[in-house]
Amino acid sequence: MTDGLWTRAQAVIPGGVNSPVRSFRSVGGEPFFVERGEGAYLFDTEGRRYVDYVLSWGPLILGHAHPVVTEALERQLGRGTSYGAPTEAEVELAERIVRLVPTVEMVRLVNSGTEATMTALRLARAATGRPLLLKFTGCYHGHADAFLVAAGSGVATLGLPDSPGVPETVAAETLVLPFNDLAAVETLFGTRGDDISSVFVEPVVGNSGLIPPVEGFLEGLRTITERHGALLVFDEVMTGFRVALGGAQERYGIEPDLTTLGKVIGGGLPVGAFGGRRDLMEQIAPAGPVYQAGTLSGNPLATAAGNAQLRYLEEEDPFGDLAHAAERLSRGVVSALTEAGIPATGCSVGSMWGVFFSQEPIHSFEEAQGADLDTFRVFHRACLDRGVFLAPSPFEVGFVSTAHTSSVIDETLEVVRAAAREVAAL
Repeated sequence: MTDGLWTRAQAVIPGGVNSPVRSFRSVGGEPFFVERGEGAYLFDTEGRRYVDYVLSWGPLILGHAHPVVTEALERQLGRGTSYGAPTEAEVELAERIVRLVPTVEMVRLVNSGTEATMTALRLARAATGRPLLLKFTGCYHGHADAFLVAAGSGVATLGLPDSPGVPETVAAETLVLPFNDLAAVETLFGTRGDDISSVFVEPVVGNSGLIPPVEGFLEGLRTITERHGALLVFDEVMTGFRVALGGAQERYGIEPDLTTLGKVIGGGLPVGAFGGRRDLMEQIAPAGPVYQAGTLSGNPLATAAGNAQLRYLEEEDPFGDLAHAAERLSRGVVSALTEAGIPATGCSVGSMWGVFFSQEPIHSFEEAQGADLDTFRVFHRACLDRGVFLAPSPFEVGFVSTAHTSSVIDETLEVVRAAAREVAAL
Protein backbone atom coordinates (compact mmCIF):
# COMPACT_ATOMS: atom_id res chain seq x y z
CA MET A 1 0.00 0.00 0.00
CA THR A 2 1.52 3.31 -1.03
CA ASP A 3 0.09 5.05 2.02
CA GLY A 4 1.70 2.56 4.43
CA LEU A 5 -1.55 1.71 6.22
CA TRP A 6 -0.94 -2.05 6.09
CA THR A 7 2.49 -1.67 7.69
CA ARG A 8 1.09 0.63 10.35
CA ALA A 9 -1.84 -1.71 11.05
CA GLN A 10 0.36 -4.79 11.51
CA ALA A 11 2.47 -2.94 14.05
CA VAL A 12 -0.43 -2.24 16.40
CA ILE A 13 -3.25 -4.71 15.56
CA PRO A 14 -2.82 -8.53 15.66
CA GLY A 15 -2.43 -9.61 12.04
CA GLY A 16 -3.19 -6.05 10.97
CA VAL A 17 -6.97 -6.53 11.15
CA ASN A 18 -9.75 -6.46 13.70
CA SER A 19 -11.53 -9.52 12.26
CA PRO A 20 -9.43 -12.36 10.80
CA VAL A 21 -10.99 -12.86 7.36
CA ARG A 22 -10.23 -9.22 6.46
CA SER A 23 -6.54 -10.08 6.27
CA PHE A 24 -6.80 -11.61 2.75
CA ARG A 25 -4.58 -14.42 4.07
CA SER A 26 -6.55 -17.13 2.23
CA VAL A 27 -6.50 -15.28 -1.11
CA GLY A 28 -3.04 -13.72 -0.97
CA GLY A 29 -1.98 -10.12 -1.28
CA GLU A 30 -2.77 -7.26 1.04
CA PRO A 31 -6.21 -5.94 1.97
CA PHE A 32 -7.26 -2.55 0.71
CA PHE A 33 -8.34 0.14 3.19
CA VAL A 34 -11.75 1.72 2.71
CA GLU A 35 -12.16 5.48 2.54
CA ARG A 36 -15.92 5.52 1.98
CA GLY A 37 -18.91 3.55 0.70
CA GLU A 38 -21.57 4.82 -1.69
CA GLY A 39 -24.48 2.74 -2.95
CA ALA A 40 -23.12 -0.47 -4.47
CA TYR A 41 -19.51 0.75 -4.35
CA LEU A 42 -16.54 1.02 -2.02
CA PHE A 43 -13.73 3.52 -2.53
CA ASP A 44 -10.30 2.81 -1.07
CA THR A 45 -7.72 5.20 0.32
CA GLU A 46 -5.87 5.15 -3.02
CA GLY A 47 -8.93 6.29 -4.95
CA ARG A 48 -9.91 2.95 -6.50
CA ARG A 49 -13.59 2.00 -6.81
CA TYR A 50 -14.97 -1.51 -6.23
CA VAL A 51 -18.38 -3.05 -6.79
CA ASP A 52 -19.03 -4.40 -3.31
CA TYR A 53 -20.59 -7.84 -2.78
CA VAL A 54 -19.47 -8.14 0.84
CA LEU A 55 -21.67 -5.27 2.08
CA SER A 56 -20.19 -5.34 5.58
CA TRP A 57 -20.85 -9.12 5.55
CA GLY A 58 -24.55 -8.72 4.96
CA PRO A 59 -26.28 -5.92 6.84
CA LEU A 60 -26.26 -3.26 4.13
CA ILE A 61 -29.33 -4.43 2.27
CA LEU A 62 -29.93 -0.86 1.05
CA GLY A 63 -26.30 -0.38 0.06
CA HIS A 64 -23.78 2.04 1.51
CA ALA A 65 -24.86 5.37 2.99
CA HIS A 66 -28.49 5.07 1.97
CA PRO A 67 -30.30 8.34 2.86
CA VAL A 68 -33.00 6.49 4.82
CA VAL A 69 -30.32 5.23 7.22
CA THR A 70 -27.95 8.20 7.28
CA GLU A 71 -30.75 10.70 7.89
CA ALA A 72 -32.03 8.63 10.82
CA LEU A 73 -28.52 8.56 12.27
CA GLU A 74 -28.06 12.30 11.81
CA ARG A 75 -31.30 12.98 13.67
CA GLN A 76 -30.22 10.77 16.55
CA LEU A 77 -26.68 12.14 16.76
CA GLY A 78 -28.06 15.49 17.78
CA ARG A 79 -29.82 13.84 20.71
CA GLY A 80 -26.88 11.80 22.01
CA THR A 81 -25.21 8.46 21.36
CA SER A 82 -25.88 6.38 24.46
CA TYR A 83 -27.95 6.75 27.62
CA GLY A 84 -27.80 3.52 29.62
CA ALA A 85 -31.57 3.87 30.00
CA PRO A 86 -34.59 2.67 27.98
CA THR A 87 -35.72 4.47 24.83
CA GLU A 88 -38.83 4.42 22.68
CA ALA A 89 -36.73 3.41 19.66
CA GLU A 90 -35.67 0.11 21.22
CA VAL A 91 -39.30 -0.70 22.00
CA GLU A 92 -40.22 0.16 18.40
CA LEU A 93 -37.46 -2.09 17.04
CA ALA A 94 -38.52 -4.96 19.30
CA GLU A 95 -42.16 -4.52 18.23
CA ARG A 96 -41.11 -4.54 14.59
CA ILE A 97 -39.09 -7.75 14.97
CA VAL A 98 -41.97 -9.45 16.80
CA ARG A 99 -44.37 -8.39 14.04
CA LEU A 100 -42.18 -9.50 11.14
CA VAL A 101 -40.39 -12.65 12.34
CA PRO A 102 -43.07 -15.39 12.56
CA THR A 103 -42.00 -17.23 15.73
CA VAL A 104 -40.60 -14.38 17.80
CA GLU A 105 -43.06 -13.46 20.57
CA MET A 106 -40.52 -11.60 22.71
CA VAL A 107 -37.02 -10.37 21.87
CA ARG A 108 -33.91 -9.14 23.71
CA LEU A 109 -31.59 -6.72 21.89
CA VAL A 110 -27.84 -7.25 22.29
CA ASN A 111 -24.70 -5.91 20.61
CA SER A 112 -23.64 -8.70 18.25
CA GLY A 113 -24.56 -12.04 16.75
CA THR A 114 -22.06 -13.71 19.07
CA GLU A 115 -23.86 -12.29 22.12
CA ALA A 116 -27.19 -13.44 20.70
CA THR A 117 -26.16 -17.06 20.11
CA MET A 118 -24.18 -17.27 23.34
CA THR A 119 -27.20 -16.23 25.38
CA ALA A 120 -29.63 -18.34 23.37
CA LEU A 121 -27.52 -21.37 24.28
CA ARG A 122 -27.51 -20.40 27.96
CA LEU A 123 -31.29 -20.06 27.81
CA ALA A 124 -31.70 -23.42 26.05
CA ARG A 125 -29.62 -25.18 28.68
CA ALA A 126 -31.54 -23.53 31.49
CA ALA A 127 -34.93 -24.29 29.96
CA THR A 128 -34.17 -27.97 29.31
CA GLY A 129 -31.78 -28.75 32.15
CA ARG A 130 -29.47 -30.44 29.61
CA PRO A 131 -25.80 -29.66 28.87
CA LEU A 132 -25.17 -30.68 25.26
CA LEU A 133 -25.39 -28.65 22.05
CA LEU A 134 -25.66 -29.98 18.50
CA LYS A 135 -24.31 -27.87 15.64
CA PHE A 136 -23.26 -28.63 12.09
CA THR A 137 -19.82 -28.53 10.52
CA GLY A 138 -19.07 -25.30 8.74
CA CYS A 139 -21.87 -23.39 10.46
CA TYR A 140 -20.56 -20.34 12.31
CA HIS A 141 -22.49 -19.08 15.32
CA GLY A 142 -20.06 -16.49 16.63
CA HIS A 143 -16.88 -16.90 18.62
CA ALA A 144 -18.23 -17.99 22.00
CA ASP A 145 -16.31 -21.03 23.28
CA ALA A 146 -19.06 -23.59 22.75
CA PHE A 147 -19.42 -22.73 19.06
CA LEU A 148 -15.74 -22.76 18.08
CA VAL A 149 -15.86 -26.43 17.20
CA ALA A 150 -15.90 -27.29 13.48
CA ALA A 151 -16.88 -23.68 12.79
CA GLY A 152 -17.04 -22.12 9.35
CA SER A 153 -16.34 -18.54 8.29
CA GLY A 154 -12.93 -17.19 9.32
CA VAL A 155 -12.08 -20.30 11.31
CA ALA A 156 -12.32 -22.41 8.16
CA THR A 157 -10.73 -19.71 6.02
CA LEU A 158 -7.60 -19.66 8.17
CA GLY A 159 -7.47 -23.44 8.51
CA LEU A 160 -8.04 -23.40 12.27
CA PRO A 161 -9.99 -26.54 13.23
CA ASP A 162 -10.76 -25.23 16.69
CA SER A 163 -9.35 -22.47 18.87
CA PRO A 164 -6.70 -22.64 21.59
CA GLY A 165 -8.17 -21.31 24.80
CA VAL A 166 -11.36 -23.38 24.53
CA PRO A 167 -11.22 -25.94 27.38
CA GLU A 168 -11.67 -29.58 26.42
CA THR A 169 -14.54 -29.81 28.88
CA VAL A 170 -16.38 -27.06 26.98
CA ALA A 171 -15.63 -28.57 23.57
CA ALA A 172 -16.88 -31.96 24.79
CA GLU A 173 -20.33 -30.48 25.29
CA THR A 174 -20.62 -29.56 21.60
CA LEU A 175 -21.73 -32.34 19.26
CA VAL A 176 -21.10 -31.88 15.55
CA LEU A 177 -22.65 -33.48 12.46
CA PRO A 178 -22.60 -32.72 8.71
CA PHE A 179 -25.22 -30.27 7.47
CA ASN A 180 -28.05 -31.85 5.47
CA ASP A 181 -27.45 -35.32 7.00
CA LEU A 182 -30.77 -35.98 8.72
CA ALA A 183 -30.05 -39.70 9.21
CA ALA A 184 -27.03 -38.82 11.33
CA VAL A 185 -29.20 -36.52 13.47
CA GLU A 186 -31.72 -39.32 14.00
CA THR A 187 -28.95 -41.70 15.06
CA LEU A 188 -27.36 -39.21 17.47
CA PHE A 189 -30.66 -38.39 19.17
CA GLY A 190 -31.35 -42.09 19.46
CA THR A 191 -28.30 -42.48 21.69
CA ARG A 192 -27.82 -39.07 23.34
CA GLY A 193 -31.12 -37.27 22.93
CA ASP A 194 -31.83 -37.03 26.64
CA ASP A 195 -28.72 -34.88 27.11
CA ILE A 196 -29.12 -32.53 24.12
CA SER A 197 -30.48 -29.11 25.04
CA SER A 198 -30.63 -27.63 21.58
CA VAL A 199 -29.86 -27.84 17.90
CA PHE A 200 -28.31 -24.68 16.45
CA VAL A 201 -28.41 -24.34 12.68
CA GLU A 202 -27.93 -21.76 9.97
CA PRO A 203 -31.11 -22.64 8.05
CA VAL A 204 -29.27 -21.58 4.91
CA VAL A 205 -25.55 -21.99 5.50
CA GLY A 206 -23.66 -18.82 4.68
CA ASN A 207 -20.37 -19.46 6.43
CA SER A 208 -19.14 -22.32 4.25
CA GLY A 209 -20.18 -20.63 1.06
CA LEU A 210 -23.89 -20.67 0.22
CA ILE A 211 -25.42 -24.09 1.02
CA PRO A 212 -29.24 -24.35 1.04
CA PRO A 213 -31.02 -27.06 3.02
CA VAL A 214 -32.03 -30.14 1.06
CA GLU A 215 -35.73 -30.95 0.97
CA GLY A 216 -36.93 -32.26 4.31
CA PHE A 217 -33.82 -31.41 6.34
CA LEU A 218 -35.19 -28.47 8.32
CA GLU A 219 -38.57 -30.19 8.69
CA GLY A 220 -36.76 -33.25 10.04
CA LEU A 221 -34.84 -31.18 12.59
CA ARG A 222 -38.12 -29.73 13.83
CA THR A 223 -39.69 -33.19 14.17
CA ILE A 224 -36.69 -34.74 15.94
CA THR A 225 -36.21 -31.90 18.42
CA GLU A 226 -39.90 -31.86 19.31
CA ARG A 227 -39.90 -35.63 19.83
CA HIS A 228 -36.91 -35.49 22.19
CA GLY A 229 -37.72 -32.26 24.03
CA ALA A 230 -34.77 -30.28 22.67
CA LEU A 231 -34.98 -26.71 21.39
CA LEU A 232 -34.50 -25.86 17.73
CA VAL A 233 -32.58 -22.60 17.31
CA PHE A 234 -32.39 -20.86 13.94
CA ASP A 235 -29.31 -18.69 13.63
CA GLU A 236 -30.70 -16.04 11.29
CA VAL A 237 -27.91 -13.54 11.88
CA MET A 238 -27.19 -13.85 8.16
CA THR A 239 -30.54 -14.99 6.70
CA GLY A 240 -32.78 -12.69 8.72
CA PHE A 241 -34.41 -10.11 6.42
CA ARG A 242 -32.11 -11.43 3.66
CA VAL A 243 -33.84 -14.54 2.30
CA ALA A 244 -37.32 -13.15 3.03
CA LEU A 245 -38.86 -10.36 5.12
CA GLY A 246 -39.49 -12.89 7.91
CA GLY A 247 -36.21 -14.73 7.35
CA ALA A 248 -35.62 -18.38 6.55
CA GLN A 249 -38.38 -19.50 8.90
CA GLU A 250 -40.88 -17.63 6.74
CA ARG A 251 -39.33 -18.88 3.51
CA TYR A 252 -39.33 -22.56 4.55
CA GLY A 253 -42.34 -22.55 6.87
CA ILE A 254 -40.47 -23.94 9.89
CA GLU A 255 -41.13 -22.82 13.48
CA PRO A 256 -37.95 -22.77 15.61
CA ASP A 257 -38.18 -22.30 19.37
CA LEU A 258 -35.55 -19.54 19.40
CA THR A 259 -34.12 -17.26 16.73
CA THR A 260 -30.93 -15.22 16.71
CA LEU A 261 -30.62 -12.07 14.60
CA GLY A 262 -28.05 -9.41 13.79
CA LYS A 263 -26.60 -7.40 10.94
CA VAL A 264 -29.66 -6.15 9.03
CA ILE A 265 -31.64 -5.13 12.12
CA GLY A 266 -29.05 -2.44 12.86
CA GLY A 267 -28.72 -1.00 9.36
CA GLY A 268 -24.95 -1.52 9.50
CA LEU A 269 -24.34 -0.62 13.14
CA PRO A 270 -23.25 -3.18 15.79
CA VAL A 271 -26.37 -5.01 16.95
CA GLY A 272 -27.85 -8.43 17.58
CA ALA A 273 -30.95 -9.98 19.07
CA PHE A 274 -32.41 -13.26 20.22
CA GLY A 275 -36.07 -14.06 20.60
CA GLY A 276 -38.70 -16.73 20.47
CA ARG A 277 -41.51 -18.26 22.47
CA ARG A 278 -42.79 -16.12 25.31
CA ASP A 279 -42.46 -18.89 27.91
CA LEU A 280 -38.77 -19.22 27.06
CA MET A 281 -37.97 -15.52 26.82
CA GLU A 282 -39.64 -14.79 30.17
CA GLN A 283 -36.84 -16.82 31.77
CA ILE A 284 -34.37 -14.01 30.85
CA ALA A 285 -33.45 -11.58 33.67
CA PRO A 286 -34.98 -9.51 35.11
CA ALA A 287 -38.20 -11.39 34.28
CA GLY A 288 -36.53 -14.70 35.12
CA PRO A 289 -33.30 -16.22 36.47
CA VAL A 290 -31.21 -16.55 33.26
CA TYR A 291 -28.79 -13.63 33.33
CA GLN A 292 -27.84 -11.47 30.36
CA ALA A 293 -26.85 -7.82 30.30
CA GLY A 294 -25.20 -5.19 28.10
CA THR A 295 -24.65 -1.49 28.69
CA LEU A 296 -24.93 -0.64 25.00
CA SER A 297 -27.68 -3.14 24.13
CA GLY A 298 -30.38 -1.39 22.11
CA ASN A 299 -28.28 1.75 21.87
CA PRO A 300 -29.92 4.77 20.22
CA LEU A 301 -27.77 4.82 17.08
CA ALA A 302 -28.28 1.14 16.25
CA THR A 303 -32.02 1.30 16.89
CA ALA A 304 -32.38 4.47 14.82
CA ALA A 305 -30.61 2.89 11.85
CA GLY A 306 -32.33 -0.46 12.34
CA ASN A 307 -35.82 0.98 12.53
CA ALA A 308 -35.19 3.08 9.44
CA GLN A 309 -33.92 0.16 7.36
CA LEU A 310 -36.54 -2.35 8.47
CA ARG A 311 -39.32 0.20 7.96
CA TYR A 312 -38.10 0.70 4.41
CA LEU A 313 -37.99 -3.07 3.76
CA GLU A 314 -41.49 -3.52 5.11
CA GLU A 315 -43.01 -0.63 3.18
CA GLU A 316 -41.15 -0.90 -0.13
CA ASP A 317 -40.89 -4.72 -0.33
CA PRO A 318 -37.75 -4.91 -2.52
CA PHE A 319 -37.33 -8.67 -2.01
CA GLY A 320 -38.44 -9.72 -5.49
CA ASP A 321 -35.95 -7.38 -7.16
CA LEU A 322 -33.19 -8.43 -4.76
CA ALA A 323 -33.80 -12.12 -5.44
CA HIS A 324 -33.79 -11.50 -9.20
CA ALA A 325 -30.47 -9.62 -8.97
CA ALA A 326 -28.85 -12.37 -6.86
CA GLU A 327 -30.10 -15.12 -9.17
CA ARG A 328 -28.95 -13.29 -12.29
CA LEU A 329 -25.54 -12.70 -10.73
CA SER A 330 -24.97 -16.29 -9.57
CA ARG A 331 -26.12 -17.72 -12.91
CA GLY A 332 -23.96 -15.24 -14.79
CA VAL A 333 -20.84 -15.99 -12.79
CA VAL A 334 -21.29 -19.76 -13.18
CA SER A 335 -21.92 -19.33 -16.91
CA ALA A 336 -18.82 -17.18 -17.39
CA LEU A 337 -16.64 -19.68 -15.56
CA THR A 338 -17.96 -22.78 -17.31
CA GLU A 339 -17.74 -21.12 -20.73
CA ALA A 340 -14.06 -20.50 -19.96
CA GLY A 341 -13.64 -24.19 -19.15
CA ILE A 342 -13.56 -23.75 -15.36
CA PRO A 343 -15.83 -26.13 -13.39
CA ALA A 344 -18.30 -24.14 -11.31
CA THR A 345 -21.64 -24.47 -9.57
CA GLY A 346 -23.67 -21.94 -7.65
CA CYS A 347 -27.06 -20.70 -6.55
CA SER A 348 -28.88 -17.89 -4.78
CA VAL A 349 -31.39 -17.73 -1.94
CA GLY A 350 -33.14 -14.40 -1.62
CA SER A 351 -30.46 -11.70 -1.75
CA MET A 352 -27.63 -14.12 -0.90
CA TRP A 353 -25.60 -15.81 -3.63
CA GLY A 354 -22.59 -18.07 -3.92
CA VAL A 355 -20.36 -19.97 -6.32
CA PHE A 356 -18.12 -23.00 -5.79
CA PHE A 357 -15.35 -24.11 -8.11
CA SER A 358 -16.75 -27.63 -8.32
CA GLN A 359 -18.29 -29.95 -10.92
CA GLU A 360 -21.15 -30.95 -8.59
CA PRO A 361 -23.56 -28.98 -6.36
CA ILE A 362 -22.40 -28.57 -2.76
CA HIS A 363 -24.55 -29.80 0.14
CA SER A 364 -22.19 -29.67 3.13
CA PHE A 365 -18.99 -28.14 4.44
CA GLU A 366 -17.20 -31.42 3.79
CA GLU A 367 -18.09 -31.16 0.10
CA ALA A 368 -17.18 -27.44 0.07
CA GLN A 369 -13.68 -28.31 1.25
CA GLY A 370 -13.30 -30.48 -1.84
CA ALA A 371 -13.89 -27.56 -4.20
CA ASP A 372 -10.95 -25.99 -6.06
CA LEU A 373 -9.78 -23.44 -3.49
CA ASP A 374 -6.62 -22.54 -5.42
CA THR A 375 -8.60 -21.48 -8.48
CA PHE A 376 -10.86 -19.38 -6.27
CA ARG A 377 -7.83 -17.49 -4.98
CA VAL A 378 -6.67 -16.62 -8.49
CA PHE A 379 -10.19 -15.68 -9.57
CA HIS A 380 -10.67 -13.47 -6.51
CA ARG A 381 -7.51 -11.51 -7.31
CA ALA A 382 -8.45 -11.18 -10.99
CA CYS A 383 -11.84 -9.73 -10.03
CA LEU A 384 -10.38 -7.42 -7.39
CA ASP A 385 -7.80 -6.06 -9.82
CA ARG A 386 -10.69 -5.18 -12.14
CA GLY A 387 -12.74 -3.49 -9.42
CA VAL A 388 -15.11 -6.20 -8.12
CA PHE A 389 -14.83 -7.01 -4.41
CA LEU A 390 -15.84 -10.55 -3.49
CA ALA A 391 -15.48 -11.95 0.03
CA PRO A 392 -11.79 -12.84 0.51
CA SER A 393 -12.61 -16.44 1.39
CA PRO A 394 -13.99 -19.43 -0.53
CA PHE A 395 -16.15 -20.14 2.53
CA GLU A 396 -18.27 -16.99 2.48
CA VAL A 397 -21.33 -15.87 0.53
CA GLY A 398 -22.00 -12.79 -1.56
CA PHE A 399 -24.81 -10.30 -1.03
CA VAL A 400 -26.69 -7.85 -3.21
CA SER A 401 -28.41 -4.65 -2.16
CA THR A 402 -31.09 -2.42 -3.60
CA ALA A 403 -28.21 -0.37 -5.04
CA HIS A 404 -27.08 -3.32 -7.20
CA THR A 405 -29.10 -2.30 -10.22
CA SER A 406 -29.20 -4.09 -13.55
CA SER A 407 -26.39 -1.90 -14.84
CA VAL A 408 -24.22 -2.76 -11.81
CA ILE A 409 -24.81 -6.47 -12.44
CA ASP A 410 -23.92 -5.94 -16.12
CA GLU A 411 -20.69 -4.22 -15.07
CA THR A 412 -19.88 -7.08 -12.71
CA LEU A 413 -20.49 -9.84 -15.23
CA GLU A 414 -18.28 -8.09 -17.77
CA VAL A 415 -15.48 -8.13 -15.19
CA VAL A 416 -16.19 -11.76 -14.31
CA ARG A 417 -15.94 -12.86 -17.93
CA ALA A 418 -12.58 -11.14 -18.29
CA ALA A 419 -11.36 -12.62 -15.00
CA ALA A 420 -12.48 -16.11 -16.04
CA ARG A 421 -10.57 -15.85 -19.29
CA GLU A 422 -7.45 -14.78 -17.39
CA VAL A 423 -7.76 -17.69 -14.96
CA ALA A 424 -8.36 -20.19 -17.75
CA ALA A 425 -5.23 -18.99 -19.59
CA LEU A 426 -2.92 -19.69 -16.63
